[in-house]
Amino acid sequence: MAITDVPIFSMLRTKMNWNQERQKVLAENVSNSDTPNYRERDLVPPKFREPGVVTARPVAQLTMASTDGAHIAGTTMSGTRFGTESKGNYEIRPTGNSVNLEEEMMKVAANQMDYQAATALYSRSLGLLKTALGKR
Repeated sequence: MAITDVPIFSMLRTKMNWNQERQKVLAENVSNSDTPNYRERDLVPPKFREPGVVTARPVAQLTMASTDGAHIAGTTMSGTRFGTESKGNYEIRPTGNSVNLEEEMMKVAANQMDYQAATALYSRSLGLLKTALGKR
């Protein structure tokens, strides 16, 4: 059995990948906090039903709108395998922007703690396997 076949490792890798993709989405929200008509987004958390199986919804393709020819072309999340969701925010500015920087920074901090917990658990699980194999 390969180490990649151990269910806990595949789940932890999926969780860490999800945290990385969520960090990108949250960074997009923060960077677009002054963009008119921008709606905040977040990733749908992965659901672990069976070991190693993740339920991911397809991501809708978004196109960037440019109002001036001098704008820099942006990137989208077309490469992610996790679904995104837009939550109805009651705090919308007159420009139509729904990003609340305080909430986004709280999400960033929570996401960072979740990622650090997953990496610590991953490395300790590897350490336990090495100890069991007598490689320490």
